[in-house]
Amino acid sequence: MKIAVVLDQYFTHDGGAFTFQGEVLRALTAGAANTNHEFIVFSPTRIDLEPNPKLSFRLYSKPGIVERAMLKLFRYFPELEDKLAWRSSLEHHIAQAGADIAWFLSPRIRGIRMPFVPLVLDLQHRLQPQFPEVSAGGEWQVRESHYRRWLPRARAIVAGNQAGRAEIVRFYAVPPERVILLPHPTPQAALDAVAGEDASVLQDFGLQPGYLLYPAQLWQHKNHANLLRAVAALKQDGLALQLVLTGADFGAKRSIVSLIRQLGLQDQVKLLDFVSREDLYVLYRNALALTYMSFFGPENLPPLEAFALGCPVVAARVPGAEEQMGAAAVLADPTDPGAIAAAIRSVHGDAALRRRLIEAGRTRAGAWTTRDFVRGAVTAFDEMERHGL
Repeated sequence: MKIAVVLDQYFTHDGGAFTFQGEVLRALTAGAANTNHEFIVFSPTRIDLEPNPKLSFRLYSKPGIVERAMLKLFRYFPELEDKLAWRSSLEHHIAQAGADIAWFLSPRIRGIRMPFVPLVLDLQHRLQPQFPEVSAGGEWQVRESHYRRWLPRARAIVAGNQAGRAEIVRFYAVPPERVILLPHPTPQAALDAVAGEDASVLQDFGLQPGYLLYPAQLWQHKNHANLLRAVAALKQDGLALQLVLTGADFGAKRSIVSLIRQLGLQDQVKLLDFVSREDLYVLYRNALALTYMSFFGPENLPPLEAFALGCPVVAARVPGAEEQMGAAAVLADPTDPGAIAAAIRSVHGDAALRRRLIEAGRTRAGAWTTRDFVRGAVTAFDEMERHGL
């Protein structure tokens, strides 16, 4: 079977989406020769692939002015797209390559009329529409109309865990057997990383080991506010811990900086903006704990990176969190700063707990890698081919 692997355009500052897409592509390149399928990678930017008889590359250009206008029109009048039986330039490229099915390695689903397999990371616009990043400026309507139209038409849908599958089934009446469970893989780069000039990097950042780390873009749903309140509560109780925040600003930085001043945490909180992956790995290795308090699930990448790099994890108890992290993390109610503070204090004050979390985290990290993700996808495609798509 010929499978079109569709990449989206991501940059390093896009964080987890950039990491995931690149890691899966590398694993696919390494394993394609061992499958019965031929893969054609479609990318909006040129990439260098090692020569492989089972994998080739096609460059597809971004939509032109006319197509962009049509796509915008279809957002608000989806029935018109159906009536016209309109096909995007991407679909034409895929059809010309003779592909049997399209596999999207990004949650940005492109509507096409041939068999396709999308990736759904979350449906938080349905679950938590109060956050502007999933609702403001017509974002809710765009997401909802797109998912409602295309998810029921997909040949199969990739979700990370049972919580994600349940959301797809609940909101879009997709039969559960059509949702393939492929957990978010641990990045191979994190599994392979070795300590280097950690002391030099920490010195450049003005840090000493033993801080709390929260690597997350500055969105409102990342819940920096309750984490800051938890750090302030710990300080009031006599435990002053430094908190390191990394990530680009997506609208929440002003309120975060204001709250830091309000809570009197200027000397304890360090905002590093976006950092390189190599520096981020140094930050993981030397942290007291990752404190990942995002309101969004059902899966998240930073806990997996922390597991691989020997960093204890304190995370938000959201749907899907226990399924993803098991006993390898201390979970806390993200709406309760007191509960977050208690979880942090437990990791700080219990060396045996830290050791157990580190050991369990490393085991968890190695249990599902990008190679496993690709093998799982190939198995699903084998099954589709046996049933004639």
